[in-house]
Amino acid sequence: MVLAAGLGTRLRPLTNDRPKALVEIAGRTLLEITLVRLRTFGIREVIVNVHHFADMVVEYLKVHDSFGMRVEVSREDVLLDTGGGLKKAAWFFLEDSSSASEPFLLHNVDVISTIDFARMVQAHKDNQALATLAVQSRGSSRQLLFDEQLQLCGRRTGTDREPEIVRPSPHLEPLAFSGIHIISPRLLPLLTEGGVFSIVTSYLRLAGGGQKIAAFRANKYYWRDLGKPADLEQAALDLEQKVIQQ
Repeated sequence: MVLAAGLGTRLRPLTNDRPKALVEIAGRTLLEITLVRLRTFGIREVIVNVHHFADMVVEYLKVHDSFGMRVEVSREDVLLDTGGGLKKAAWFFLEDSSSASEPFLLHNVDVISTIDFARMVQAHKDNQALATLAVQSRGSSRQLLFDEQLQLCGRRTGTDREPEIVRPSPHLEPLAFSGIHIISPRLLPLLTEGGVFSIVTSYLRLAGGGQKIAAFRANKYYWRDLGKPADLEQAALDLEQKVIQQ
């Protein structure tokens, strides 16, 4: 699933007349870059959530023949956030009983990386995790907290706030989430939150209840959040200089 429903407010004025999914880097839209990269790893079926200028995304996919993939669209009349958006699109991952046990990938449209999805999926399976989150050791105002086994134990938002701990551990390592998840379909019926909610809220609740929400260390991979125009400019330079192999 590609999360593409957001307003892209940090990218204004670029998103005044288009959704952030159709903002371009070096002549390619963020949606194209994400879909083609998923296809490179053998993914052929994708659902994209849309809200802001939704019809433009639908038309774009039609014109480009969905880049040779099956791409469904999940329209959100109200922005549902990451958890609510996934919950609304859950039918997509459960429609085929033969693949209902296979993990799927959840990817923000406004991040670009060289993270090895195949290796991440293998780590997810080896750990028998409910969800596996790509994380890095980098500065961020929001950090997830993991124990020595790289199991989610809590989060910290801001430097002056008390961390939220759901699984006590003598050693907690703060790591920044990268907006890329591998998820087992058995998570979907456990999303008991309703309406608008963040998937991280669900992860914390489930981790506190003993479920395995694991980290995948992605320090050695390139990663960039594309939330601001300056980030797009830097990513374009990185593509031109072959820092990112797409």
